[in-house]
Amino acid sequence: MITFPFMLVFIIIAFPFRAIRKSYRFLNTEPDDRPIMDAFASLASEQQARQSFVEHIENLRSHLLRSMLALIVGVAVSAIYTRQISIFLIAPSNGLVPLTAIEVTETISVFMRIALLAGITITLPFIAFEFWLFAAPGLTSREKKFSLIGIPLTTLFFVGGLWFCYYYLLPTAIPAMDQISKYMGFTNQWRPNSYFAFVTGLMFWMGVSFEFPLVIYFLTSIGFVKPGILTEQWRLAIIIIAVFAAAITPTVDPVNMGLVMLPMILLYFISIGLSYVAYAGRRRKAASEMPDSGEQDQAEVQV
Repeated sequence: MITFPFMLVFIIIAFPFRAIRKSYRFLNTEPDDRPIMDAFASLASEQQARQSFVEHIENLRSHLLRSMLALIVGVAVSAIYTRQISIFLIAPSNGLVPLTAIEVTETISVFMRIALLAGITITLPFIAFEFWLFAAPGLTSREKKFSLIGIPLTTLFFVGGLWFCYYYLLPTAIPAMDQISKYMGFTNQWRPNSYFAFVTGLMFWMGVSFEFPLVIYFLTSIGFVKPGILTEQWRLAIIIIAVFAAAITPTVDPVNMGLVMLPMILLYFISIGLSYVAYAGRRRKAASEMPDSGEQDQAEVQV
């Protein structure tokens, strides 16, 4: 009882120093250099490999659980401001068509859609950090540090996609759909469920598509993608982008489809540049780890 207050003060003071030391060790720990195919092949023959695989699965479950809990908290916080967010999302329609709820539970569905999109946005840094913690043990110290910098960039790029969709895509897509309905002789009476499903879905997929450069940089840094392949297959990439843009674009007119395609094509070429940067870093690291030829010859002479 006498020493407990002193021990408590010591633990509180020492906690940040211990956390910094543990983080430093974690960031500078090199993984076992083992090919992926050999690691999978060892699952059938080595008991230790299977036990390690089960531990990785349990670890993944823990990270997913924490991410889900963080998302629940984010949705709960966003629910407080759902009405203000809904007014903000209605603004691109410029009051063309008043929203009319028909079903009894329609308002609840709209409420949850808006809260979910806002919750994903505000908890994305934590979710990205949890996935980084899961993948970091298999990365080199250099890859850990560079990928850690990418966590705030993940949120920045996602919010950039939301911003682009809100200020450039929605103000052209919504009037275009209204004009198409009038041309066909229909009377517009949009439901809140369909309107917000369209708005939140389009904003979410645009935010996801803006993450493409970071994904390519990460895959190149760990050796799964090479920039030469991305450069050679740019025509195929444009076709895939066109198909994806047609899938998420609400209208088939070339204006809205072009508004979706242009930033995605630009992001693809930005991804190629980032891939070259990551690939150059991997080559420099590999060259620094190779023994010098003169030192190798001297070692052979000594032997």
